[in-house]
Amino acid sequence: MTSARAHLRSKGEASMTTTSDRRAHWDGVYDAKSAEEVSWFQPTPDVSLKLVRRTIAKRKGAIVDVGGGASTLVDHLLGEGFGDVSVLDLSQESLKQAQARLGGAADRIDWIVADATAWRPQRSYQLWHDRAVLHFFTDKGHQTMYAKALYEAVAADGWVVIGGFAPGGPAKCSGLDVVQHDAESLGALLGPRFKLLETHGEIHVTPWGAEQAFRYHLFQRRS
Repeated sequence: MTSARAHLRSKGEASMTTTSDRRAHWDGVYDAKSAEEVSWFQPTPDVSLKLVRRTIAKRKGAIVDVGGGASTLVDHLLGEGFGDVSVLDLSQESLKQAQARLGGAADRIDWIVADATAWRPQRSYQLWHDRAVLHFFTDKGHQTMYAKALYEAVAADGWVVIGGFAPGGPAKCSGLDVVQHDAESLGALLGPRFKLLETHGEIHVTPWGAEQAFRYHLFQRRS
């Protein structure tokens, strides 16, 4: 790929050892497995697509898929005519898998290698989408840093979709502890600048048939 947008760009790199540890963990996961073999794989991310369609009018708003990795969401967004899509992930290996799968269409995506707790966006986005990234930040400080990046990224009147394991769902993923957020905890983290509009439950079925309870939350930024 020769497009400048398609080259992996390293942004907002944190100096914390924990960032290096997380990167090594996720690169190791994607070195060992294909996207179709990880527990969170979805051939069609139905809930995410429903919420994206609802929030981005006429397919023209900018979208950043935070922690998108090798997710198929980007494939579906391109297929539905969304023209301004960025995918951010800490793991370069996960993004390489997505790029290989998309082939030449990968040139249409802005690929960003960054830690979501340290990223400083250079532009604003109409929609911040996160399926199962925030729930890995069990440390309050990392949660606050994530929220800071989100504040800087989301445009006035923009939207936020955050999904993760629902209360009562799994307590771990990929060997790591997770936080099971609900509307109250996310509202407290994002603060009064964001208004909760909807919640959606999902029973995700892993590639080996296990069921996992997810919950998605849709917020809108107050102008």
